[in-house]
Amino acid sequence: MHCSSWPERRPPVTSRRDAVSVLATHPRRFARLVKIEHTVFALPFAYVGAFLAVGKTPSAHDLVWITLAMVGARSLAMALNRLVDAGIDARNPRTAARELPSGQLSVIQVVLFCATSLALFLVAVFQLAPKTHSLWPIPVAMFVVYPYLKRFTWLCHLWLGAADGLAPVGAWVAITNHLPWQAWMLGVAVTFWVGGFDCFYALFDVDVDRREGLHSIATRFGVRGAFWGARVSHVLTVGALVVAGLGLSVGVLYWLGVAAVAVLLVYEHSLVRPDDLRRLDAAFFTMNGVISVAFAVFVIADAVT
Repeated sequence: MHCSSWPERRPPVTSRRDAVSVLATHPRRFARLVKIEHTVFALPFAYVGAFLAVGKTPSAHDLVWITLAMVGARSLAMALNRLVDAGIDARNPRTAARELPSGQLSVIQVVLFCATSLALFLVAVFQLAPKTHSLWPIPVAMFVVYPYLKRFTWLCHLWLGAADGLAPVGAWVAITNHLPWQAWMLGVAVTFWVGGFDCFYALFDVDVDRREGLHSIATRFGVRGAFWGARVSHVLTVGALVVAGLGLSVGVLYWLGVAAVAVLLVYEHSLVRPDDLRRLDAAFFTMNGVISVAFAVFVIADAVT
């Protein structure tokens, strides 16, 4: 399945040279395209996986290449999503001003950006542990599939969560070349954390999604269903962090981090109600950034002390 036609107002790109020129001269457009500030959601959990994998500070080599791999992977995922959804975004008042539908960037420019992001991801992966050299197609395949899932199933929220959940798993294997169950449990925690707050995110576009025939937990089960989906998911998030901690040699700071996540999630849910979504922006964007950074700080402090 593919998106419908592109909006007429995009400026034509006549050559690959034009596209490369935009890559070099308009980095802010691409930063906005991939919402670079939202890297704060997944990157801290990659560091969580890295520090827990070795129980101390990883080498600078590993941290640098894990960071670059994450930047490349996330940029690829977001750019692919924007490409596939450009037609839908153009018909949604909330997203019509995004870079592709508004004509600030063209298809070929974003395709080249995807290729550059994939190249960065692959270069970084091949500087890390050997097992990552054969596992890299898995996240890329998940990135490609995700934008299409909302055309078929409301379970797209969990798929998105699972893609982000690869962050701590990938960082763990990138350093140790092993994938113990504790790493997977961290991935489960991130899967339900992201899937839960994506249930909230779906509330931004319920009417548009219904008109476009798209699937989400909100279109399938209503606003209250989205709230319950988020609540259950976030309870499972805390549970998975507890189980992971029980299987690791962690100290009190790790458990304080888990407690902080639980408290912050409760506060996030207190910001919005099914009949009052005025603070949905704060609940989705601000609080989830705070949650990921706060937990990473506790884990890192626990590992280095």
